[in-house]
Amino acid sequence: MPRSAQQKLKILYLMDYLLQNTDEAHPATLAQIRAHLTGRGVAAERKSIYDDLESLREYGLDVVCTGAGRGSAYYVASRDFELPELKLLVDSVQASRFITHKKTAALIKKIERLASVHEARALQRQVYVTGRIKTMNESIYYNIDALHSGISLGRMIRFRYFDLDVDKLRRFRRNGAYYTVSPYALIWDSENYYLVAYDGEAAEIRNYRVDKMTGIAVLDVPRDGLEAFRSLDMAAYSRKVFGMFSGTEEPVRMRFDNHLVGAVLDRLGTDTMLIPDGDRHFTVTAALVPSPQFYAWLFGFGTMAEILGPAPVVQAMRAQLSAVAALYASGEDPSPSGSTNS
Repeated sequence: MPRSAQQKLKILYLMDYLLQNTDEAHPATLAQIRAHLTGRGVAAERKSIYDDLESLREYGLDVVCTGAGRGSAYYVASRDFELPELKLLVDSVQASRFITHKKTAALIKKIERLASVHEARALQRQVYVTGRIKTMNESIYYNIDALHSGISLGRMIRFRYFDLDVDKLRRFRRNGAYYTVSPYALIWDSENYYLVAYDGEAAEIRNYRVDKMTGIAVLDVPRDGLEAFRSLDMAAYSRKVFGMFSGTEEPVRMRFDNHLVGAVLDRLGTDTMLIPDGDRHFTVTAALVPSPQFYAWLFGFGTMAEILGPAPVVQAMRAQLSAVAALYASGEDPSPSGSTNS
């Protein structure tokens, strides 16, 4: 590259060097800066570097000088993202089941570039990805982008929907036929991403796990179901629909032991009305979509929680319990030797 072109890039090389290599604990001396620029083929006189540093300050880069004279050193004091914020981003990426191991590693590398190389080491020390349960669907990252396009353009989408069999192979629902729906929102619930969409054939709002969708295409057809979506309170909706099962919402009355207040409010929301029921219990009436996950959540509290009504929901819970109890009704010892461990 011609010398004049290199000189024009000098201030950019200087900015990159400061951003990548300096922080409060690791300032760079003028000699180090000159050595870096020389290595890039750029002649750098002391006075010209001073001028460039001042230009970077005027541009908005928070360059701080420590010391004085030949003992001075320079570092970038503040950035768009502070180290605690980057750690939060790394933690979120690692905790996300919908992001695969491969994409997790790639995103963390990109996040590291928002810090100095020294702070990036601090981010690496908190990376514990191995062993986390992650989705096997590498295309989910691009699925989300396609779904956002459909939502922002106000267009219907089509896709195929699958489950995994015992051999971890895809088995498509509807014999592989496409679903055609109107997308409206994405919800991150219970460590999975769900699409909230209007199904025109069923005339209702339904949910689809994004990692089980494939072949997504945005259609040149305006979406419908806008009124149905507008009637939803999305914050309340994600709390009411356990496991993102679609279905009819109905008021369910429940009784809990008093010490379960925190667990109930975490699931149903802090605006849930709690009504004292004697000295040891309280009752709640919440609009929910009963699902296997709802019954499992309630069963997790054992005898400390009870469904009071309506009768069909009580009967459904009883049927769930009876079906599970039947699996253990033989009374036979499941251990091969017939013995128990003390």
